Amino acid sequence: MWTMEELIDRVRAALTAEYSGAPNGRVRDLPDRRSIRWYSTIGLVDRPLGTRGRNALYGPRHLLQLVAIKRLQAAGRTLAEIQAELGGASEEALTDLARVPSDLLRVDPESAPPAPAARPPFWKAPPAPPTDWVFPDPAPDLSASLAPPTFHRTPDVPAPPADPGVLPADGLLTGVPLGAGVVLLVPGSLHLDVTDRAELAAAARPLLDLLASRGLHR
Repeated sequence: MWTMEELIDRVRAALTAEYSGAPNGRVRDLPDRRSIRWYSTIGLVDRPLGTRGRNALYGPRHLLQLVAIKRLQAAGRTLAEIQAELGGASEEALTDLARVPSDLLRVDPESAPPAPAARPPFWKAPPAPPTDWVFPDPAPDLSASLAPPTFHRTPDVPAPPADPGVLPADGLLTGVPLGAGVVLLVPGSLHLDVTDRAELAAAARPLLDLLASRGLHR
């Protein structure tokens, strides 16, 4: 795997041969650290594969995504248009669009971080059972009685519904492109992999069809 600096060097090498630069003067010809983090935040680029010390690690798919973004920007496409096109793009589609030389995609197997433990999609996990809190009655007056204290179960009180307008505690959100310019925002603490994003996009297809039938998105 590669550090962010190594990833940027590979993006530069991949674009050197045929990249003419973005026509919009406000767009950097090459991505920098800040723009890569922003792309990851909005779901345009996958999150890092892992870390080595304090360094985030990236792989071939990140390289394909960044080169594809810059090629589309060079063609005059806006970031919103690029999000709609690259959201959930397959490896084959990214490879065709980015045209990265194969030697730049090679990685050292020994540099790969340990594979994360498999986990089910967060939206399919069953809810945690409610906690039953039991409180003792006030301590008895031992001078009047030697009977032990009694216990009782408090009634189940449903938790108040979550307020959809309240941001997560850390204030960070991750954008998951669903297609047609629609982006789903989820808490930044949720680390979604490629499979999670593809399943979310597939699950959202009926919603996108409904929005399109009512003219709520293009």
